[in-house]
Amino acid sequence: MKRFLSMALLTIVVGIAYGQSEKHVLFIGNSYTEVNNLPSMVSNIANSLGDDLVWESNTPGGCTLRQHCQNQSMSLIRRGGWDAVVLQEQSQYPAFPDSQVQSEVFPYAQELVENIYAASPCAEPMFYMTWGRKYGDEYNRPFFPPIGTYEGMDSLLALRYSMMADQNDASLCPVGKVWHYLRDNHPEIELYQSDNSHPSLAGTYAAACSFYTMLFLRNPEDIRYDATLDPDLAATVRTAVRTIVYDSLAKWQRPLPELEIVLADTLSYMSTSFTLITHRADSIHIDWGDGTDTLFVASDQQMLQHTYAAEGEYTISLKAMRHCMTTQQSTSFTAQQEPHTPESISTPPSNGNPAFTLAPCPAHQQVRITFYQAPTELELLDLQGHHLQYLPIPEGQCQNVPQTIMLDIRQLPAGIYLIRARNAAGATTHQLIVY
Repeated sequence: MKRFLSMALLTIVVGIAYGQSEKHVLFIGNSYTEVNNLPSMVSNIANSLGDDLVWESNTPGGCTLRQHCQNQSMSLIRRGGWDAVVLQEQSQYPAFPDSQVQSEVFPYAQELVENIYAASPCAEPMFYMTWGRKYGDEYNRPFFPPIGTYEGMDSLLALRYSMMADQNDASLCPVGKVWHYLRDNHPEIELYQSDNSHPSLAGTYAAACSFYTMLFLRNPEDIRYDATLDPDLAATVRTAVRTIVYDSLAKWQRPLPELEIVLADTLSYMSTSFTLITHRADSIHIDWGDGTDTLFVASDQQMLQHTYAAEGEYTISLKAMRHCMTTQQSTSFTAQQEPHTPESISTPPSNGNPAFTLAPCPAHQQVRITFYQAPTELELLDLQGHHLQYLPIPEGQCQNVPQTIMLDIRQLPAGIYLIRARNAAGATTHQLIVY
Protein backbone atom coordinates (compact mmCIF):
# COMPACT_ATOMS: atom_id res chain seq x y z
CA MET A 1 0.00 0.00 0.00
CA LYS A 2 2.32 2.74 -1.15
CA ARG A 3 0.94 6.24 -0.79
CA PHE A 4 2.71 9.52 -1.40
CA LEU A 5 2.04 12.97 -0.03
CA SER A 6 -0.29 15.17 -2.07
CA MET A 7 1.55 17.06 -4.78
CA ALA A 8 0.71 20.38 -3.14
CA LEU A 9 2.76 19.31 -0.13
CA LEU A 10 5.79 17.77 -1.81
CA THR A 11 7.86 20.91 -1.24
CA ILE A 12 7.16 20.97 2.49
CA VAL A 13 10.03 19.82 4.66
CA VAL A 14 8.52 19.82 7.44
CA GLY A 15 -15.77 2.62 30.74
CA ILE A 16 -16.32 -3.34 33.55
CA ALA A 17 -19.18 -5.34 32.59
CA TYR A 18 -19.42 -8.14 30.06
CA GLY A 19 -20.81 -7.15 26.69
CA GLN A 20 -23.65 -8.85 24.89
CA SER A 21 -22.96 -12.36 23.57
CA GLU A 22 -23.65 -11.40 19.93
CA LYS A 23 -22.33 -8.37 18.06
CA HIS A 24 -23.10 -7.22 14.52
CA VAL A 25 -19.96 -5.44 13.31
CA LEU A 26 -18.99 -3.82 10.03
CA PHE A 27 -15.26 -3.55 9.23
CA ILE A 28 -14.28 -0.73 6.85
CA GLY A 29 -10.64 -0.44 5.85
CA ASN A 30 -8.11 -1.87 3.42
CA SER A 31 -5.41 -4.53 3.25
CA TYR A 32 -4.37 -4.05 6.91
CA THR A 33 -7.83 -5.43 7.77
CA GLU A 34 -8.00 -7.89 4.87
CA VAL A 35 -4.62 -9.59 5.40
CA ASN A 36 -5.02 -12.76 7.49
CA ASN A 37 -8.78 -11.99 7.53
CA LEU A 38 -8.88 -9.96 10.73
CA PRO A 39 -12.72 -10.03 11.09
CA SER A 40 -12.79 -13.82 10.78
CA MET A 41 -10.04 -14.12 13.41
CA VAL A 42 -12.03 -11.91 15.80
CA SER A 43 -15.04 -14.15 15.15
CA ASN A 44 -13.02 -17.29 15.95
CA ILE A 45 -11.80 -15.70 19.19
CA ALA A 46 -15.38 -14.81 20.14
CA ASN A 47 -16.63 -18.31 19.36
CA SER A 48 -13.94 -19.81 21.59
CA LEU A 49 -15.55 -18.05 24.55
CA GLY A 50 -19.20 -18.61 23.62
CA ASP A 51 -19.71 -15.20 22.00
CA ASP A 52 -20.75 -14.58 18.42
CA LEU A 53 -19.47 -11.98 15.96
CA VAL A 54 -21.71 -11.45 12.93
CA TRP A 55 -19.64 -9.38 10.52
CA GLU A 56 -19.35 -7.87 7.09
CA SER A 57 -16.46 -5.93 5.61
CA ASN A 58 -15.35 -3.71 2.76
CA THR A 59 -11.55 -3.63 2.56
CA PRO A 60 -10.19 -2.80 -0.91
CA GLY A 61 -6.40 -2.51 -0.95
CA GLY A 62 -5.12 0.99 -0.22
CA CYS A 63 -8.62 2.40 0.24
CA THR A 64 -8.92 5.72 2.10
CA LEU A 65 -11.74 7.02 4.26
CA ARG A 66 -12.49 9.50 1.50
CA GLN A 67 -12.99 6.65 -0.97
CA HIS A 68 -15.13 4.76 1.55
CA CYS A 69 -17.49 7.76 1.59
CA GLN A 70 -18.13 7.09 -2.11
CA ASN A 71 -18.12 3.29 -2.40
CA GLN A 72 -20.04 0.31 -1.07
CA SER A 73 -19.08 1.15 2.52
CA MET A 74 -21.57 3.99 2.69
CA SER A 75 -24.37 1.68 1.50
CA LEU A 76 -23.45 -0.86 4.17
CA ILE A 77 -23.40 1.85 6.83
CA ARG A 78 -26.77 3.27 5.76
CA ARG A 79 -28.34 -0.17 5.87
CA GLY A 80 -28.11 0.13 9.64
CA GLY A 81 -28.48 -2.49 12.34
CA TRP A 82 -24.83 -2.40 13.43
CA ASP A 83 -23.60 -2.69 17.00
CA ALA A 84 -20.21 -1.32 15.96
CA VAL A 85 -18.51 -0.04 12.81
CA VAL A 86 -14.70 -0.24 12.60
CA LEU A 87 -13.00 2.52 10.58
CA GLN A 88 -9.43 2.09 9.32
CA GLU A 89 -7.74 4.80 7.25
CA GLN A 90 -5.06 4.08 4.65
CA SER A 91 -1.86 3.16 6.49
CA GLN A 92 0.10 6.39 5.84
CA TYR A 93 -2.47 9.16 5.55
CA PRO A 94 -3.01 9.92 9.26
CA ALA A 95 0.76 10.45 9.71
CA PHE A 96 1.04 13.08 6.96
CA PRO A 97 1.49 16.82 7.67
CA ASP A 98 -1.28 18.41 9.69
CA SER A 99 -2.71 20.53 6.87
CA GLN A 100 -3.07 17.48 4.66
CA VAL A 101 -4.68 15.39 7.41
CA GLN A 102 -7.07 18.24 8.18
CA SER A 103 -8.26 18.37 4.57
CA GLU A 104 -7.92 14.75 3.38
CA VAL A 105 -8.66 12.64 6.46
CA PHE A 106 -10.65 14.35 9.22
CA PRO A 107 -13.63 15.52 7.10
CA TYR A 108 -14.25 12.00 5.80
CA ALA A 109 -13.91 10.43 9.23
CA GLN A 110 -16.60 12.84 10.36
CA GLU A 111 -18.84 12.06 7.38
CA LEU A 112 -18.63 8.33 8.01
CA VAL A 113 -19.38 8.64 11.73
CA GLU A 114 -22.32 10.96 11.11
CA ASN A 115 -23.83 8.39 8.76
CA ILE A 116 -23.19 5.58 11.26
CA TYR A 117 -25.14 7.40 13.97
CA ALA A 118 -27.90 8.39 11.54
CA ALA A 119 -28.51 4.79 10.45
CA SER A 120 -27.68 3.00 13.74
CA PRO A 121 -28.24 5.44 16.64
CA CYS A 122 -26.91 2.98 19.23
CA ALA A 123 -23.90 1.86 17.20
CA GLU A 124 -20.32 2.31 18.43
CA PRO A 125 -18.02 3.84 15.82
CA MET A 126 -14.53 2.49 16.50
CA PHE A 127 -11.36 3.78 14.87
CA TYR A 128 -8.64 1.21 14.16
CA MET A 129 -5.34 2.73 15.33
CA THR A 130 -2.73 1.16 13.09
CA TRP A 131 1.06 1.06 13.54
CA GLY A 132 4.17 2.68 12.19
CA ARG A 133 6.04 0.77 9.52
CA LYS A 134 8.97 -1.23 10.79
CA TYR A 135 11.52 1.36 9.64
CA GLY A 136 9.17 4.25 9.07
CA ASP A 137 7.77 5.54 5.76
CA GLU A 138 10.90 5.43 3.61
CA TYR A 139 9.05 6.67 0.52
CA ASN A 140 7.89 9.95 2.08
CA ARG A 141 10.88 10.58 4.32
CA PRO A 142 12.40 13.16 1.88
CA PHE A 143 9.17 15.16 1.85
CA PHE A 144 8.22 14.86 5.54
CA PRO A 145 11.12 13.64 7.74
CA PRO A 146 9.05 12.99 10.92
CA ILE A 147 7.36 10.07 9.16
CA GLY A 148 10.69 8.52 8.21
CA THR A 149 11.24 6.50 11.40
CA TYR A 150 9.08 3.94 13.19
CA GLU A 151 8.81 6.11 16.30
CA GLY A 152 7.93 9.23 14.34
CA MET A 153 5.34 7.56 12.15
CA ASP A 154 3.81 5.56 14.99
CA SER A 155 3.45 8.59 17.27
CA LEU A 156 1.76 10.60 14.50
CA LEU A 157 -0.65 7.76 13.76
CA ALA A 158 -1.52 7.44 17.46
CA LEU A 159 -2.11 11.19 17.73
CA ARG A 160 -4.31 11.49 14.66
CA TYR A 161 -6.41 8.43 15.43
CA SER A 162 -6.92 9.73 18.97
CA MET A 163 -8.05 13.06 17.54
CA MET A 164 -10.50 11.35 15.18
CA ALA A 165 -12.02 9.35 18.02
CA ASP A 166 -12.28 12.37 20.30
CA GLN A 167 -13.68 14.73 17.66
CA ASN A 168 -16.30 12.24 16.47
CA ASP A 169 -17.54 10.79 19.75
CA ALA A 170 -16.12 7.39 18.86
CA SER A 171 -14.14 4.62 20.51
CA LEU A 172 -10.55 3.78 19.67
CA CYS A 173 -9.01 0.32 19.32
CA PRO A 174 -5.32 0.97 20.13
CA VAL A 175 -3.73 -1.79 18.07
CA GLY A 176 -0.72 0.42 17.34
CA LYS A 177 -0.14 0.82 21.09
CA VAL A 178 -0.20 -2.96 21.54
CA TRP A 179 2.32 -3.36 18.73
CA HIS A 180 4.54 -0.72 20.31
CA TYR A 181 4.42 -2.56 23.65
CA LEU A 182 5.32 -5.84 21.99
CA ARG A 183 8.17 -4.27 20.00
CA ASP A 184 9.60 -2.79 23.20
CA ASN A 185 9.13 -5.80 25.48
CA HIS A 186 9.10 -8.82 23.16
CA PRO A 187 11.22 -8.04 20.09
CA GLU A 188 11.45 -11.78 19.41
CA ILE A 189 7.82 -11.65 18.16
CA GLU A 190 7.78 -10.69 14.48
CA LEU A 191 4.73 -8.52 13.89
CA TYR A 192 5.49 -7.58 10.27
CA GLN A 193 5.48 -9.38 6.96
CA SER A 194 8.58 -9.13 4.78
CA ASP A 195 7.38 -5.80 3.33
CA ASN A 196 7.87 -4.26 6.85
CA SER A 197 4.34 -2.87 6.68
CA HIS A 198 1.56 -5.47 6.62
CA PRO A 199 0.89 -7.63 9.67
CA SER A 200 2.24 -11.11 10.12
CA LEU A 201 -0.07 -13.72 11.62
CA ALA A 202 1.12 -12.64 15.09
CA GLY A 203 0.48 -9.00 14.19
CA THR A 204 -3.08 -9.75 13.09
CA TYR A 205 -3.60 -11.86 16.20
CA ALA A 206 -2.61 -8.87 18.36
CA ALA A 207 -5.16 -6.77 16.46
CA ALA A 208 -7.88 -9.44 16.72
CA CYS A 209 -7.42 -9.85 20.48
CA SER A 210 -7.59 -6.06 20.83
CA PHE A 211 -10.84 -5.84 18.88
CA TYR A 212 -12.40 -8.72 20.77
CA THR A 213 -11.54 -6.96 24.04
CA MET A 214 -13.01 -3.66 22.88
CA LEU A 215 -16.16 -5.16 21.37
CA PHE A 216 -17.05 -7.68 24.08
CA LEU A 217 -15.36 -5.99 27.07
CA ARG A 218 -13.77 -9.22 28.24
CA ASN A 219 -10.31 -10.00 29.56
CA PRO A 220 -8.20 -11.20 26.61
CA GLU A 221 -6.27 -13.54 28.87
CA ASP A 222 -9.43 -15.69 28.91
CA ILE A 223 -9.01 -16.32 25.15
CA ARG A 224 -8.10 -19.91 24.29
CA TYR A 225 -7.93 -19.56 20.49
CA ASP A 226 -4.28 -19.32 19.33
CA ALA A 227 -4.78 -18.91 15.54
CA THR A 228 -2.18 -21.69 14.94
CA LEU A 229 0.49 -19.62 16.71
CA ASP A 230 2.83 -21.12 19.29
CA PRO A 231 0.76 -21.24 22.50
CA ASP A 232 3.38 -19.36 24.52
CA LEU A 233 3.66 -16.64 21.88
CA ALA A 234 -0.14 -16.30 21.72
CA ALA A 235 -0.31 -16.03 25.50
CA THR A 236 2.33 -13.29 25.46
CA VAL A 237 0.27 -11.34 22.92
CA ARG A 238 -2.88 -11.72 25.01
CA THR A 239 -1.07 -10.43 28.09
CA ALA A 240 0.07 -7.38 26.13
CA VAL A 241 -3.51 -6.73 25.05
CA ARG A 242 -4.69 -7.01 28.63
CA THR A 243 -2.02 -4.52 29.74
CA ILE A 244 -2.69 -1.93 27.03
CA VAL A 245 -6.38 -2.37 26.23
CA TYR A 246 -8.32 -4.17 28.96
CA ASP A 247 -6.64 -2.54 31.93
CA SER A 248 -7.50 0.91 30.50
CA LEU A 249 -10.84 0.28 28.80
CA ALA A 250 -12.31 3.61 29.89
CA LYS A 251 -9.47 5.40 28.12
CA TRP A 252 -10.33 3.83 24.76
CA GLN A 253 -14.13 3.77 24.95
CA ARG A 254 -16.46 6.61 24.08
CA PRO A 255 -16.90 8.66 27.27
CA LEU A 256 -20.21 8.39 29.06
CA PRO A 257 -22.36 11.51 29.36
CA GLU A 258 -21.51 13.50 32.49
CA LEU A 259 -24.06 14.70 35.03
CA GLU A 260 -23.64 16.91 38.09
CA ILE A 261 -26.29 18.23 40.51
CA VAL A 262 -25.61 21.51 42.31
CA LEU A 263 -28.19 22.16 45.04
CA ALA A 264 -29.46 25.69 45.52
CA ASP A 265 -28.15 27.66 48.50
CA THR A 266 -31.72 28.38 49.61
CA LEU A 267 -34.38 25.69 49.71
CA SER A 268 -38.17 25.93 49.77
CA TYR A 269 -40.53 23.83 51.82
CA MET A 270 -42.59 22.27 49.02
CA SER A 271 -40.34 22.97 46.01
CA THR A 272 -36.90 21.66 45.15
CA SER A 273 -34.51 23.55 42.91
CA PHE A 274 -31.02 22.78 41.66
CA THR A 275 -28.62 23.51 38.84
CA LEU A 276 -27.97 20.62 36.47
CA ILE A 277 -24.56 20.61 34.74
CA THR A 278 -24.10 18.17 31.87
CA HIS A 279 -21.40 17.35 29.34
CA ARG A 280 -21.63 15.08 26.28
CA ALA A 281 -25.35 14.54 26.89
CA ASP A 282 -28.12 14.73 24.29
CA SER A 283 -31.17 14.43 26.52
CA ILE A 284 -32.11 14.38 30.20
CA HIS A 285 -34.85 12.36 31.89
CA ILE A 286 -35.92 13.21 35.45
CA ASP A 287 -38.22 11.10 37.62
CA TRP A 288 -39.31 13.45 40.40
CA GLY A 289 -40.42 10.59 42.65
CA ASP A 290 -44.06 11.69 42.84
CA GLY A 291 -45.37 9.98 39.71
CA THR A 292 -44.29 12.76 37.35
CA ASP A 293 -41.29 12.92 35.07
CA THR A 294 -39.64 15.32 32.63
CA LEU A 295 -37.74 14.66 29.39
CA PHE A 296 -35.86 17.48 27.69
CA VAL A 297 -32.91 18.32 25.47
CA ALA A 298 -29.69 18.76 27.43
CA SER A 299 -27.71 21.97 27.61
CA ASP A 300 -24.46 22.61 29.46
CA GLN A 301 -26.15 24.15 32.50
CA GLN A 302 -29.82 24.36 33.45
CA MET A 303 -31.75 25.57 36.50
CA LEU A 304 -34.57 23.17 37.41
CA GLN A 305 -37.43 23.43 39.89
CA HIS A 306 -40.28 21.14 40.87
CA THR A 307 -43.14 21.69 43.34
CA TYR A 308 -44.69 18.79 45.23
CA ALA A 309 -48.38 18.57 46.05
CA ALA A 310 -48.00 16.56 49.25
CA GLU A 311 -45.58 16.36 52.12
CA GLY A 312 -43.10 13.49 52.13
CA GLU A 313 -39.57 12.43 51.28
CA TYR A 314 -38.97 11.98 47.57
CA THR A 315 -36.13 10.37 45.61
CA ILE A 316 -35.32 12.30 42.44
CA SER A 317 -33.69 10.13 39.73
CA LEU A 318 -31.84 11.81 36.87
CA LYS A 319 -30.58 10.15 33.70
CA ALA A 320 -28.31 11.74 31.07
CA MET A 321 -28.43 9.98 27.69
CA ARG A 322 -26.29 9.96 24.54
CA HIS A 323 -26.15 7.33 21.78
CA CYS A 324 -28.04 4.86 23.99
CA MET A 325 -25.45 5.29 26.77
CA THR A 326 -26.67 6.59 30.12
CA THR A 327 -25.30 8.09 33.32
CA GLN A 328 -27.59 8.15 36.36
CA GLN A 329 -27.63 10.07 39.61
CA SER A 330 -30.20 10.61 42.33
CA THR A 331 -30.87 13.06 45.12
CA SER A 332 -33.57 13.32 47.78
CA PHE A 333 -35.91 16.05 48.90
CA THR A 334 -38.23 16.35 51.90
CA ALA A 335 -41.36 18.34 51.14
CA GLN A 336 -43.06 19.84 54.19
CA GLN A 337 -45.52 22.63 54.87
CA GLU A 338 -44.05 25.89 56.12
CA PRO A 339 -44.36 25.99 59.93
CA HIS A 340 -46.21 28.79 61.66
CA THR A 341 -43.92 31.47 63.11
CA PRO A 342 -44.98 32.55 66.63
CA GLU A 343 -46.18 36.14 66.76
CA SER A 344 -44.36 36.73 70.04
CA ILE A 345 -41.04 37.02 68.24
CA SER A 346 -42.22 39.22 65.36
CA THR A 347 -40.76 42.31 67.03
CA PRO A 348 -36.99 42.35 67.55
CA PRO A 349 -35.63 42.92 71.04
CA SER A 350 -34.66 46.50 71.92
CA ASN A 351 -31.02 45.61 72.71
CA GLY A 352 -30.20 45.28 68.99
CA ASN A 353 -28.72 41.80 69.25
CA PRO A 354 -29.27 39.65 66.11
CA ALA A 355 -32.55 37.92 66.98
CA PHE A 356 -33.51 34.84 64.93
CA THR A 357 -35.63 31.70 65.03
CA LEU A 358 -35.11 28.14 63.77
CA ALA A 359 -37.91 26.03 62.29
CA PRO A 360 -38.50 23.19 62.36
CA CYS A 361 -36.53 22.01 65.31
CA PRO A 362 -35.73 19.14 65.53
CA ALA A 363 -34.89 19.13 61.81
CA HIS A 364 -33.84 16.45 59.30
CA GLN A 365 -33.21 17.74 55.77
CA GLN A 366 -33.31 21.52 56.07
CA VAL A 367 -34.04 24.26 58.56
CA ARG A 368 -35.40 27.75 58.08
CA ILE A 369 -33.56 30.58 59.82
CA THR A 370 -35.57 33.79 60.17
CA PHE A 371 -33.68 36.95 61.18
CA TYR A 372 -35.20 39.96 62.93
CA GLN A 373 -31.94 41.83 63.37
CA ALA A 374 -29.27 41.61 60.68
CA PRO A 375 -26.23 39.50 61.66
CA THR A 376 -22.76 40.17 60.36
CA GLU A 377 -21.65 36.62 61.12
CA LEU A 378 -23.50 33.32 61.35
CA GLU A 379 -21.66 30.32 62.79
CA LEU A 380 -22.34 26.62 63.32
CA LEU A 381 -20.84 25.17 66.55
CA ASP A 382 -20.87 21.81 68.24
CA LEU A 383 -22.55 21.44 71.60
CA GLN A 384 -19.28 22.28 73.37
CA GLY A 385 -19.05 25.58 71.49
CA HIS A 386 -16.29 24.54 69.04
CA HIS A 387 -16.46 26.20 65.62
CA LEU A 388 -17.55 23.92 62.76
CA GLN A 389 -18.27 26.28 59.88
CA TYR A 390 -19.54 29.72 58.88
CA LEU A 391 -23.02 29.85 57.35
CA PRO A 392 -24.41 32.14 54.64
CA ILE A 393 -26.23 35.22 55.89
CA PRO A 394 -28.99 37.26 54.18
CA GLU A 395 -27.85 40.19 52.12
CA GLY A 396 -28.67 43.74 53.26
CA GLN A 397 -30.12 44.91 56.57
CA CYS A 398 -33.31 43.62 58.14
CA GLN A 399 -34.63 47.04 59.21
CA ASN A 400 -37.38 45.34 61.26
CA VAL A 401 -38.41 43.25 58.21
CA PRO A 402 -37.76 39.53 58.80
CA GLN A 403 -35.43 37.80 56.33
CA THR A 404 -35.22 34.05 55.81
CA ILE A 405 -32.69 31.55 54.51
CA MET A 406 -33.11 27.81 54.14
CA LEU A 407 -30.11 25.87 55.42
CA ASP A 408 -29.37 22.43 53.92
CA ILE A 409 -28.35 20.13 56.82
CA ARG A 410 -28.31 16.81 54.99
CA GLN A 411 -24.57 16.49 55.46
CA LEU A 412 -24.75 16.90 59.25
CA PRO A 413 -24.74 13.74 61.37
CA ALA A 414 -27.62 13.43 63.82
CA GLY A 415 -26.95 15.33 67.02
CA ILE A 416 -27.25 18.65 68.83
CA TYR A 417 -25.56 21.76 67.45
CA LEU A 418 -25.47 25.47 68.20
CA ILE A 419 -26.12 28.29 65.74
CA ARG A 420 -24.74 31.66 66.81
CA ALA A 421 -25.42 34.98 65.10
CA ARG A 422 -23.33 38.08 65.81
CA ASN A 423 -23.51 41.77 65.05
CA ALA A 424 -22.03 44.89 66.58
CA ALA A 425 -24.55 44.80 69.44
CA GLY A 426 -23.75 41.28 70.57
CA ALA A 427 -24.59 37.64 69.89
CA THR A 428 -27.59 35.32 70.01
CA THR A 429 -27.30 31.52 70.15
CA HIS A 430 -29.96 28.84 69.52
CA GLN A 431 -29.81 25.09 69.78
CA LEU A 432 -30.31 23.01 66.58
CA ILE A 433 -31.33 19.37 66.92
CA VAL A 434 -30.65 17.22 63.84
CA TYR A 435 -32.20 13.75 63.60
